[in-house]
Amino acid sequence: MTTYAIGDVQGCYDSLRRLLDKLQFSPEKDTLWLAGDLVSRGKKSLKVLRFIKSLDSAAISVLGNHDISLIASHYGLFKPHSTVKSILSAPDREELIDWLRHQPFLHVDENLGYCMSHAGISPQWSLPEAIAYAKEIQTSLQGETPKHWLKKMYSNKPAKWKNDLQGNKRHRYILNSFVRMRFTKPKGALDFNFKKNPFENKHKHGKLSPWFHCPTRKQLPLKVIFGHWSNLGFYQDENVIALDTGCVWNNKLTAIQLKTEIITAVECP
Repeated sequence: MTTYAIGDVQGCYDSLRRLLDKLQFSPEKDTLWLAGDLVSRGKKSLKVLRFIKSLDSAAISVLGNHDISLIASHYGLFKPHSTVKSILSAPDREELIDWLRHQPFLHVDENLGYCMSHAGISPQWSLPEAIAYAKEIQTSLQGETPKHWLKKMYSNKPAKWKNDLQGNKRHRYILNSFVRMRFTKPKGALDFNFKKNPFENKHKHGKLSPWFHCPTRKQLPLKVIFGHWSNLGFYQDENVIALDTGCVWNNKLTAIQLKTEIITAVECP
């Protein structure tokens, strides 16, 4: 059995299928990890959602910010992006949204030596803490009142983690870390203003660091796979693998075979 991880698909169904063909992916014997943002901006978000759902246990997808926005739009909290309206008018809308909101924020496989979340893991957390906090917000999203909970989640504050955070403030930080994080300030506070490649034009973002280079980051026993950061593109070091290579922006959709870490990509015209 082979396990592959793939970056943000964002509704690019044709590119996804071409990449899987290139990998010779078989759901009967292989497993697919998806780094979140299955939907939005690409033209075939509905087909992507239905396809990944149909793979059942052969696919493991974590939730991204665009996935959360789709769920919020389903509950009437926001005007939906034009590219997800087909999902909200589909006959299987309820089934698809219910499946989506039951996906995890963090996936961990100690045997393979990797964990995966859409944006990363807060530099102030250990792996056991990250697992516990992911379960915290999963319980709220998967509960009986997800609309009420989501309504309270849209804010950039608090930007810094404290162990004594409670209620909505605590959950907002946890959610933002898993689905929106990119840069951090020297002491670990999140910054949501900068999105560019952290290794280019360093003078423009001053003392900010990508979250995985935060000076106060706790070391984790597993390598972290994440997406979300198309301006960063593919990036790999001994601690992390970034897989969002901007498929929806006419760049590439990228997969990595876990263990061997062989990279495969397709162009996305």
